Amino acid sequence: MKLESSEKAGVKIVVLQGKIMGSPDEASLTDAIYEFVEDGKTKVVLDLSGVTWMNSRALGMCIGGLTTLRNRGGDLRLCCVSKPVDSLIRKCHLHTVFQSFDSTEEAVKSFS
Repeated sequence: MKLESSEKAGVKIVVLQGKIMGSPDEASLTDAIYEFVEDGKTKVVLDLSGVTWMNSRALGMCIGGLTTLRNRGGDLRLCCVSKPVDSLIRKCHLHTVFQSFDSTEEAVKSFS
């Protein structure tokens, strides 16, 4: 997994790419989210446009990030979710937990 972050309108945008396997990748995303929180940034968008595959542990990693941010008054939104990843999210009934948007811009605006 590759992870790149940027910021737009006070919202951290994290672009994930490749296969997300959970355990080996967990530290990268968890560390990034804690770093954002320490900097006072609690609004995060995960751009999943480059994610080709994700397992259930990776979903757990995303739930952990969501929980951390919500506990600090923020939130985590998803955008550009590929069909295979969306299918997994729906099978696990997490489409009721995560707000998901078609574009990064829509996800960022949703925090306004």
